[in-house]
Amino acid sequence: MRVAITSTGNNLDSTLDPRFGRCAFFVIYDTDTKAIEFIPNPNKEATEGAGPASVQLVAAKDVSKIISGEFGMKIKSLLDSLQIQMIAIKEPDKTINAIIAMLETK
Repeated sequence: MRVAITSTGNNLDSTLDPRFGRCAFFVIYDTDTKAIEFIPNPNKEATEGAGPASVQLVAAKDVSKIISGEFGMKIKSLLDSLQIQMIAIKEPDKTINAIIAMLETK
């Protein structure tokens, strides 16, 4: 399963970015192969439509879940229609490494 995680930076010690559509990076983690890919978010400076554009970006990576601090109202129905699960983590200090470790223990 592929999971997208919003990140403040492009390494495993970076913390969870609380903003989905305007996060700095998306981390694509494959729970089967353990592959990790960091993707800069081209929508972080968008004046509008950052959320839906970011959904399209991660959906193209064939993810089943997205982990972020929060999700905008406009994208919930979009993610539901794409059958992508949203997981909100209200711990802004949590590192990408810690989130991946959580995924591994499930």
